Amino acid sequence: MFFRTRVRLRGHICPPGDKSVSHRRALLSAVAVGPSRLSNFATGDDCRSTLTLLQHLGTEAHREGDTVNIRGRGKLGFRTPVKALNAGNSGTTARLSAGFLAAQPFDSQLIGDESLSRRPLERVVAPLRRMGGRLETEKGHLPMTIYGNRNLKGIDYKMPVASSQVKSAILIAGLFAEGETRIRETVPTRDHTEIALQAMGAELQLEPGQVTVQGGVRLNGQDVVLPGDFSSAAFYIAAAAFLPDSEIVVERVGLNKTRTAMLDVLREMGANIEIETLDSVAGGEPIGRLVVRSAPLSGTVIHQERIPFLIDELPVLAVVGCFANGTMRVEGANELRVKESDRLNAIVEGLRAMGADVEAFSDGFEIRGGKSLQPCRLASYGDHRMVMAWAIASLALDGSCDIDDLEQVRISYPSFWTTLEQLVH
Repeated sequence: MFFRTRVRLRGHICPPGDKSVSHRRALLSAVAVGPSRLSNFATGDDCRSTLTLLQHLGTEAHREGDTVNIRGRGKLGFRTPVKALNAGNSGTTARLSAGFLAAQPFDSQLIGDESLSRRPLERVVAPLRRMGGRLETEKGHLPMTIYGNRNLKGIDYKMPVASSQVKSAILIAGLFAEGETRIRETVPTRDHTEIALQAMGAELQLEPGQVTVQGGVRLNGQDVVLPGDFSSAAFYIAAAAFLPDSEIVVERVGLNKTRTAMLDVLREMGANIEIETLDSVAGGEPIGRLVVRSAPLSGTVIHQERIPFLIDELPVLAVVGCFANGTMRVEGANELRVKESDRLNAIVEGLRAMGADVEAFSDGFEIRGGKSLQPCRLASYGDHRMVMAWAIASLALDGSCDIDDLEQVRISYPSFWTTLEQLVH
């Protein structure tokens, strides 16, 4: 790899636009009335898959640098696609678009790459069927066929699995449905869709543990600047927290409370992190400035109820655990097995290959920190977040790790390597 090892991180970064928010804003802008201008739109392949899908449905969606202009077609202004709609590697694209495709008068088919085609879809298909949608999958996976239907009905749905993507798909379908759609959550999940819906004119009721959307209400296009992606910044935040003599400043990063649990975990471990919340917001999303300085860290326990708020950050938190004193234990993290890779297996196998003291469980792992790690060959398992986590681990070793398929970062963070090179000293 191109960077030196046993380094420190120094400098300022402004992470790219938030991937989760970009997906949701693009899809909702397409079903809105009027134009939307989305500045600081995410740059990765996943969000490009969402834009391409919308274009194949007749939506005018054009990128100019980091800005995307979308002319909404209203809820029923889409055209019949002439071929299958390809979600690429993006689970968010597949699941959220299913919500509005289920309410269209035409038939459509969703496909994806090999990785996405292994990920479960029944969790989103089941509630959409209850609303009257007609969807068929290949044994619970892509490809998915969605048959034309304009007669969705609102439902009262209790989420069996904590998933912001499933919740968002139901909310989007609820915009088209007759009556109210209520979603009840035992465990809170990311609320980016609710924030965007409120900003764009939806009739939304928010109560502890539930959200209700009224069908038939028009959304209005908006001009909005999107927040910086916390999950992208997380890799540098983690590195600066444990690499000696490091200090970085992260500017205009999203600080949505459903996304920043990693900061709480790192602070519990002893990390030196200053948080400055800015007065301004980005499309209803809070943003701020972080200063992260290295400090001695100790292990911690991450319980099941925190997992939904850490789902993208756990790979790099596991790396941090290797360089902390004491033990880090992660419990109730089965959801990691159905991400872009089986991340539980990927984390354990990769850390063991470097010589870490790791014990695996069916739903988590335990890392006994402080053991000297060695360079080795590391598998990415086709997962962009595993590549970035292994890059951070390599910074603390004598010698470079050989990580396969470095180009996986294009999925979420194409400029990852350039930014890392700028921070390494």
